[in-house]
Amino acid sequence: MAIPLAQSMKVINHLKEAKGTLFSFEILPPLKGANIQSIYDGIDPLMEFKPKFINVTYHREEFIYKEREKGLLEKIAIRKRPGTVGICAAIMNKYHVDAVPHLICGGFSKEETENALIDLQFLGIDNVLALRGDSIKTESTFKPHPEGHRYAVELIEQIGEMNSGKYLVDDIQLAPTDFCIGAAGYPEKHFEAMNLSTDLHYLKQKVDAGAEYIVTQMFFDNKKYFDFVEGCRAIGITVPIIPGIKPIKTLNHIAFLPKVFSIDFPEALSKELLKCKTNEEVNKVGIEWGIHQSKELKAANVPCIHYYTMSTSDAVKTIASEIF
Repeated sequence: MAIPLAQSMKVINHLKEAKGTLFSFEILPPLKGANIQSIYDGIDPLMEFKPKFINVTYHREEFIYKEREKGLLEKIAIRKRPGTVGICAAIMNKYHVDAVPHLICGGFSKEETENALIDLQFLGIDNVLALRGDSIKTESTFKPHPEGHRYAVELIEQIGEMNSGKYLVDDIQLAPTDFCIGAAGYPEKHFEAMNLSTDLHYLKQKVDAGAEYIVTQMFFDNKKYFDFVEGCRAIGITVPIIPGIKPIKTLNHIAFLPKVFSIDFPEALSKELLKCKTNEEVNKVGIEWGIHQSKELKAANVPCIHYYTMSTSDAVKTIASEIF
């Protein structure tokens, strides 16, 4: 029997019962060596806005090669950040807010995925965001685990089967899980998709497989979000679509974000960023733009605004103070 850490509720139910636009955010697990207080320090300033759920990202192991005798190379796995299960349990225990662990395909076999889901269910964590995940630095393209999933839709299908009481080993009788499954959407398309139309086709496959809501990749042009929602509705995707917002904070973000996440800055924003000479100036512009985006999204009655904090809450706190 599950041992709930707090009164858990599914994300989809939070969205259905909301009287207006909800506030949520995503945190990044700390680098190895930091303690749980570093997580709390990023969450505490945002609790006044009454988040209904907090997402916790998962970061794959990386590999290095060490030279051994006779010129042989040994491949060594390095894990720089802790996993999500313990962090989600701690968040739910301390704040009595639902935690949503990110579950990825990369680096996991189907059996390891099943075991992780069993652990989550045992702890009363019944929300997951199902993602393919990124390729590791030593690979030019994403390579799945030999016994794992290649695409997020396959991961969603496995979670759905467990929700129906179907496990990898048929002759073992286990109780069905009861996960609410979220999926990722890309208003400017996934960088590997041929075009936005094919990307929406694959997104619909994830919804048809059991995803109950969608959280978007960050974007800085609200029109692209509104067009994305319209495109989803046109092909029969009816689930809630939560916009994801990230405040720009540093000079490095100006080049880093468009390159890594395959997104564009609108002209009005780029003009202001080009004037910036310091991180402080960029941070100010980022906050102002985040407030502008959030006000427009809230006026459009979006179900929730989801902020990517990277575990630094100051900019999001300033924005949320104006919106919520």
